Amino acid sequence: MGAYTALDLRGYSHYLPMGKPTAYLFTDKENKLPAWLSGGDWDMHVKYMTTSFLGNGLLGVNTMKVDGHELLVSSPERAIMECLYMPSASSSLLDIYYIMEGMTTLRPKLVQSLLESCASLKVKRLFLYMAEKANHPWYKALKTDRVNYGTSRLMITPTGKHIKKYNMTISKELAEYE
Repeated sequence: MGAYTALDLRGYSHYLPMGKPTAYLFTDKENKLPAWLSGGDWDMHVKYMTTSFLGNGLLGVNTMKVDGHELLVSSPERAIMECLYMPSASSSLLDIYYIMEGMTTLRPKLVQSLLESCASLKVKRLFLYMAEKANHPWYKALKTDRVNYGTSRLMITPTGKHIKKYNMTISKELAEYE
């Protein structure tokens, strides 16, 4: 389980879910979901992504007991990066930031390792921007000079505000949020 599902399981959800829940599942390119899981008739929407943007290992993934089953669940550090990676992220940046504001106890060593192994410039820049904006104490422990977030300009949203430090354009709504 990853992204919003992992954050919800770990108590970081920002909103009370309405309607049919969505389970976000991630695997790397080497592994596939078992047929019983991907072909099952579940009382939820299942969104499945195959990606290796955080490497092929299980960095930041732990076993967690959920409803009597042992599942692999992303840590909060990894899950928030998975949220930022999803295609819908640019339309929900402020919602993701609301979650980031509550992430006061992330582990800087794990965050550092995830950022260094992350292949997505978008994720690295958005994560660092949000962590810095939220003024989290763990952000100050990061060695951001060791994170390669590139130099090309990113248009996270087509219009908005340019953030010079991270060379990206984000929604004006997020940039001006206090």
